[in-house]
Amino acid sequence: MKRLILFISALLLSFVFVHARTYQLGSPDGRLQMTVLVEGGIEWSLSVAGAPVLENNSISLDLGSAVLGVSSKVQKVSRGSVSEDIDAPFYRQSSFNAKYNYLTLKMKGGWTLEFRAYDEGVAYRFVTSMSGSRKVLGECVEFNFTRPFSMLVPYARTSAKDPYRTSFESQYDSVKAGDVRSAAERLAFMPVYVDLGEAGRLLLTEADLFDYPGAFLATTDKGFKAEFPPYPGNVQVQDAVYLDYLNEVEGSRSYPWRVVAYGRDDTFLPVNNMVYALASPNRIGDTSWIKPGQSSWDWWNAFRRHGVDFKAGINTETYLYDIDFAAKYGLQYILIDDGWYKNKNIFTPIDAIDIRRICEYASQKGVGVLLWVSKGVLGLKPDKAFEHYSKMGVSGFKVDFFDSQEAAMVHRITMYAEKAAKYHLVLDFHGIYKPTGLSRTYPNVLNFEGVAGLENLKWSSEADFDMPRYDVTIPYIRQAAGQMDYTPGALRNAAKGDFRAVNNRPMSQGTRAHQLACYVVFDSPLTMLCDSPSDYLLEDETTRFIASIPTVFDNTRILSGKAGEWIVSLREKDGVYYLGGMTSWEPRTLSIPMNFLPEGQWECTLFADGANAGSVGTDYRISSASVNASSSVEATLAPGGGFVMIVKKLRK
Repeated sequence: MKRLILFISALLLSFVFVHARTYQLGSPDGRLQMTVLVEGGIEWSLSVAGAPVLENNSISLDLGSAVLGVSSKVQKVSRGSVSEDIDAPFYRQSSFNAKYNYLTLKMKGGWTLEFRAYDEGVAYRFVTSMSGSRKVLGECVEFNFTRPFSMLVPYARTSAKDPYRTSFESQYDSVKAGDVRSAAERLAFMPVYVDLGEAGRLLLTEADLFDYPGAFLATTDKGFKAEFPPYPGNVQVQDAVYLDYLNEVEGSRSYPWRVVAYGRDDTFLPVNNMVYALASPNRIGDTSWIKPGQSSWDWWNAFRRHGVDFKAGINTETYLYDIDFAAKYGLQYILIDDGWYKNKNIFTPIDAIDIRRICEYASQKGVGVLLWVSKGVLGLKPDKAFEHYSKMGVSGFKVDFFDSQEAAMVHRITMYAEKAAKYHLVLDFHGIYKPTGLSRTYPNVLNFEGVAGLENLKWSSEADFDMPRYDVTIPYIRQAAGQMDYTPGALRNAAKGDFRAVNNRPMSQGTRAHQLACYVVFDSPLTMLCDSPSDYLLEDETTRFIASIPTVFDNTRILSGKAGEWIVSLREKDGVYYLGGMTSWEPRTLSIPMNFLPEGQWECTLFADGANAGSVGTDYRISSASVNASSSVEATLAPGGGFVMIVKKLRK
């Protein structure tokens, strides 16, 4: 009997061995190694430089009639390598080359799993080839870590009434993989930062999100498991009534990429191109009409203007004044924010404002006009509004208050991008989840919020919100996913201990030079000058310096930095170099080698913290020096400080 049991056991082991399939996929440089195990179910693991970091991560997609990834049988295996030149208008660099190795597993039942390994990370997705439509009931996405790695995690601020509604503006908590949070902080949103120590860094995120809900991450004792908001029962009201499925989809489609981005250290993360590389290519064709740039803004400064002969507010005179200001400094836009229409009707401006007259005057001055609108007012049929205001001369819209990533909202955002492009309108999305590559597919989407920008200081205390630390954290995490509308430019700059939340005359935490550094460090093809034009006119030197900084660049590198501590960014545009550095509340002195410069002599103009910036946040100094590739420039950063350098070739 004992021999019979041993014999049967041997047969079972042989059966498992024969039917189990293990597939390896490495990055071009060999540093990342992905292992995929198909043994009835499907799991993947990841090693970095030979060390396991993620393991036994299950993959499945529940389509109701079938669960893809369960009882899976591989029909065909494809492998190969790709080198792709990607054009990237309005991005942190104008183009880049993406190399990857791929593994494609074609499964019985009309579906495929695609895996890719770049030097910058790994990713996988489902692709189905089925007739008709399907309801997606769920998807299993896991990130199970081999050790309790340190992480920086933004936990969603949601309510018991609606656990999936959030503005995606949380700060980052320092936690360990496997730390299970309380019910109030059950879900995190991506990207999430993972510190592997000497092995490098990971970012967890997703790309190419269309007609599908964005993923939250629920904490587990191993790391995270994705949780998706179900389809809403009432698309218009968004009243937290959810159905029992994620979305109804076409049977033949690709699903979002599940992405683990990688960097050898922190400095690789802000320039990680995984999300952009994995996104669907341009769908709108010609992009020559799209204009990135800087814009005045009214809402942050509470529409306050001074030294004028009219009553400032949401009225025509205020915006004609703003147009003159924009034209004086070469800004590309003015933004008319909340309050310009009445009765929640985009076609009925308030009596005090004449949009047509404003657009006509702006056109004469070479300035574009952007209009704010809530997504509820823009509605599900934006064509009429887009056509109406594009004919009037409006250049684009800032659309706000999405506060969701269920499939219906993701579809609406894509539809807005497509319809706006039809009428040559640019878009800035606020109250929105992280970018997933939409700006590659629809380049007219110039900016996204999904970040706790400067507006939070209108109501947050210094104890509640450490902005300098946040400012040197987001480039390494949120910015890797894509551009972010942080809205910098405050002129009332508070040293540590001096900050107060003042809604109508707000200030920043940290120094004036720190605010200017935001224009170089943060990816923002459309960026605001958040303070009052009247104040900028009084601070002409600062304003001219801001206006001289481009918003898109040919190349970007990070020279030094560490998440949560400091960063030094180097950007190049048309042969001019722009360097921006900022620090947390920790002061520091940085020596910046100029070895990136080509041969010859160059003029370096430095906007830096003044000698008293640690106690008077508005204190700054501007200096110039001749430099070359052998030079180093020293920058002393006050607590919450920063600097900007503009380096131009000296003309003989």
